[in-house]
Amino acid sequence: MNLRTACILIAALITGVAAISQTKPDGPRRSGPVAPTLDKNWVPKDGTVILPGFIFGTGEKLPKLKLHYLTLGTAHRNPAGQVDNAVLLLHGTGGNAHSLLNPLFSQVLFVPGGVLDITKYFLILPDEIGMGESSKPSDGLHAHFPAYDYDDMVRADRMMLDEMKVDHLRLILGTSMGCMQSFVWGETYPGFADALAPFACLSVQIAGRNRMMRYMAIQGIKQDPAWMDGEYKSQPEQGLRAALELQLVMSSSPLQMQKQAPTRDAAEKLADTMLKRMATGTDANDLIFYWNASRNYDPSPNLGKITVPVLWINSADDYINPPELGIAEREVKKMPNAKFVLLPITDQTRGHGTHTNAAV
Repeated sequence: MNLRTACILIAALITGVAAISQTKPDGPRRSGPVAPTLDKNWVPKDGTVILPGFIFGTGEKLPKLKLHYLTLGTAHRNPAGQVDNAVLLLHGTGGNAHSLLNPLFSQVLFVPGGVLDITKYFLILPDEIGMGESSKPSDGLHAHFPAYDYDDMVRADRMMLDEMKVDHLRLILGTSMGCMQSFVWGETYPGFADALAPFACLSVQIAGRNRMMRYMAIQGIKQDPAWMDGEYKSQPEQGLRAALELQLVMSSSPLQMQKQAPTRDAAEKLADTMLKRMATGTDANDLIFYWNASRNYDPSPNLGKITVPVLWINSADDYINPPELGIAEREVKKMPNAKFVLLPITDQTRGHGTHTNAAV
């Protein structure tokens, strides 16, 4: 499958699954990565849902689980009263609802004429449990926060949609952690979404080097005496830096790093600069919990339940999901209407972060 075919497929996921009635967008339609029109459609609306007495998969309970989300566009209902233009966009580990508002993503896809044109579609971008403005360890419970997982995230998002009166999704598109959640969504709520677009993940248990890196990042923090079993008064800097160093390696692209830092001095300076930026706003307990949320992820045995169209895209320079494992090519066959595309390494790919560079 060539790249042009892949681009056609992603558009077909939301425009060709079923015919839906839509109002015509105001003004002329444009295509390509143009800047968004500064109108009310481009101002994200904040929303919050409180889920009382939420019980996690571990049996732990929060009296009130707060879920924050952003929306773009307007929900539309078909003659039967069902929402027919909602798209759920799921961010990656440690991200938040704003992650996919990155211009590299939004100004390619959300613009008039784009694949996720917000004059046509109602986009929902949640802060997942443990991240953004949703309930998380750093709110006060610290290391005593419930040990949530991806199943909890998906179930909470479904409850959030119920509160929003969204009874159907046109598409679920997820990047990285959101990619893995897409598979969980497809198995847990078959048919709730017309299609899935998982980008930058694998559909098997987190094991091998992937789990080793996550485990080492978590242990790096816990073994720092300054962590104090999660009751630190200031961030455990050494442990947090060790964790972020692993995260930097996991998400980076050798080609891009070589271009940005072609000398030893430049490489060391870039590492320090990036780590300082990554540490800003990162809480050690939050990091432990969101990295560990993948501990029991394994949709592989039930992929056959996913019968809706699936467009699964990874990039060949993804250090977290290396193509030489051959896992995606094997697993995609378990889903009757799934396509897997492996993007070749080019000057435009960004390793694991390619998932947010929509033009690629």
